[in-house]
Amino acid sequence: MPDRATPAPSPGDSLTIAVVDPSRARAAILEEGLRAVEGARVVVIPDTADLLDRLSAVSPDVVVIHLESPSRDLLEQMFGVSRLVERPVAMFVDRSDTPMMQAAVDAGISAYIVDGLRAERIKPIIEIAILRFNAFARLQRELSEAKGELADRKLIERAKGILMSAKGVTEDEAYKQLRRKAMNEKRKIVDIARAIVTAADLLG
Repeated sequence: MPDRATPAPSPGDSLTIAVVDPSRARAAILEEGLRAVEGARVVVIPDTADLLDRLSAVSPDVVVIHLESPSRDLLEQMFGVSRLVERPVAMFVDRSDTPMMQAAVDAGISAYIVDGLRAERIKPIIEIAILRFNAFARLQRELSEAKGELADRKLIERAKGILMSAKGVTEDEAYKQLRRKAMNEKRKIVDIARAIVTAADLLG
């Protein structure tokens, strides 16, 4: 699969697009629409067998899946693929229902199109899928960073409490000691705090 560190695609990039469709005729419609995406390299995967391994070999920027009459099991399998590839996934289906649409949203499908496979629609749908994927990825990253900052603050607060108890100093002085040690050792304050908390836990 594309590496987590690989930059997310943008609509103006030269893209490698994997098309997953067991029907050569329908895949041709997708390819026709994708010709409007400047610089795109289209790789057709004609069935869903070993799909993750085959996508890994292609390392696409965008995945386009078309399922004519998908079973619930097959759709859930494709939703699992969407979670793992960490790339925009546009899925075209000929029929669906509300629970499956909700499952598509939960799985992170960037574009879920019911009964709408027309060549002229492909390019804008791909562009929207990329933009939605990038917006969602940015929100996820910001949420992760916020959770990390909160965890760091809690760790520093606990380390300050340990210093205050062990050395009989004020909260302000405990923080100054943390900061001073971090500066002397050229480390982050949270790393010093983590070491203090770990040592305290080991000592009981």
